[in-house]
Amino acid sequence: MTFEEITAEDFRKFADTSPYKSFMQTPEIATYRESNGWTVYYLAAIHEGQIKAASMLVAKPTFMGKSTYIAPGGPLLDLEDQPLTEFFLRSLKKYVKSHNGYVLHISPYYELVERDRHGEPKEGGFNHEATAKTLRNLGFIELKEASQPKYMYAVDLNDKSADELMADFKSNTRGHIRKAEKMGVTVRELKREELNIFKEITESTSKRREFEDKPLKYYEQMYDLFVPRGEVLFLVAEADGVPMSAAMFMLYGDEVVYLFSGSDEKYMKDYNAQYELQWHMIKLAAEKKFKRYNFYGIHGLPDDNHPDGVYEFKKGFGGQVLEYVGTWELPVDHKFYQLKKALKKFKR
Repeated sequence: MTFEEITAEDFRKFADTSPYKSFMQTPEIATYRESNGWTVYYLAAIHEGQIKAASMLVAKPTFMGKSTYIAPGGPLLDLEDQPLTEFFLRSLKKYVKSHNGYVLHISPYYELVERDRHGEPKEGGFNHEATAKTLRNLGFIELKEASQPKYMYAVDLNDKSADELMADFKSNTRGHIRKAEKMGVTVRELKREELNIFKEITESTSKRREFEDKPLKYYEQMYDLFVPRGEVLFLVAEADGVPMSAAMFMLYGDEVVYLFSGSDEKYMKDYNAQYELQWHMIKLAAEKKFKRYNFYGIHGLPDDNHPDGVYEFKKGFGGQVLEYVGTWELPVDHKFYQLKKALKKFKR
């Protein structure tokens, strides 16, 4: 087994066939990162001429000239294969250290425990918790906060018809969809020059719900990078020409991912456009033979004592909770790593 730098083209070929692929591990995201000052590397474990594991790494100096290295949505490897995992991650550590890095972050798109819609482990379902032990033994530390959610919510499409999919919705969700259609809500794709419509809705939503929205430039870059490949859709739900809800979707690999959205609060209760928007995309994903519709992040496992409106909205469409292995960091240069931690505590 050897550890080598590979081309973006060879990385894409491997990623396209990997069951652990993520849109975050694509040359398009690499291009976006490069435009924001990051350096990109493509690295692989190769055995007898075949790539067995790979990762896109991005790096940027973040502390006293030392760089943070990140594998967003990666690396792409079977974490249950302990010898391969140990070889690849140890090789990554050596590579990062030799390239002026002091810390490595990974976020494998790898499910940990199979769960039902209530977040409970499925009887007879898979359990990959041993992979977390492997990461700890290699010196990785799990992060409590990260950009990639540890818990998501998704609907398995499995060649189901629209009627079969809707039958699994909660009754009030079906009612909201029917009301939206009765009110004349329709959904269409936004052109690049119309992204300001999307941005206006997401920005007003971010202010209302107190989260930070992406700048318009980000959405324009995602459009330019992914729409020509058929891997991003910007949709708007409207009635009588009035935009009421909008969302950005990633169509990559076997799944459609619901990434960013917003709704005009004035119309949410009377028109339910946000429900029609989801239903439109779920039907489209099924028609295009995607295997899964991923609603993306939820705020941890469901807790009856702390109701989560985001989770309840997504659960209304059927599906199940997804638990991933999470985001981990590996101190590579311990002196700088501990110094950074100490300074961070001092600033608090």
